[in-house]
Amino acid sequence: MAPQGGAPRLVLLFSGKRKSGKDFVTEALQSRLGADICAILRLSGPLKEQYAQEHSLDFQRLLDASTYKEAYRRDMIRWGEEKRQADPGFFCRKIVEGVSQPIWLVSDTRRVSDIQWFQEAYGAAVQTVRVFASEQSRQQRGWVFTPGKRRPASSGGHLE
Repeated sequence: MAPQGGAPRLVLLFSGKRKSGKDFVTEALQSRLGADICAILRLSGPLKEQYAQEHSLDFQRLLDASTYKEAYRRDMIRWGEEKRQADPGFFCRKIVEGVSQPIWLVSDTRRVSDIQWFQEAYGAAVQTVRVFASEQSRQQRGWVFTPGKRRPASSGGHLE
């Protein structure tokens, strides 16, 4: 169910592999359009915030690419999946609360259920954008293959 208030005119759902440039693209778009017109929304933010609250952890440290976050990664993923199984729109609803800009850029769409929620809530305003980068480009941006981080597309409804 869509939240109360003005419906967005455009919702772009960005997906792509780690270090493919999703944040770069969304930040460049927001820079051109202006923060008063365009909001960047991140599904991982409320997940980490809620997880930190429930487990008495430092939310800010969960946001960066630190060993602190890596220590909790597996349990945070498990916890997030449990939340989504109970309520597939839980994190989607959290990120749209209070957003007034007419254009929304969701920078980290990872699951089919996220796309479905936005399509059901906002219909024709929703478009998906896949960001691609070569493995070489991703490595230059700091990507290193780490066993256990990548999930198959069919696992838990994740996008490839």
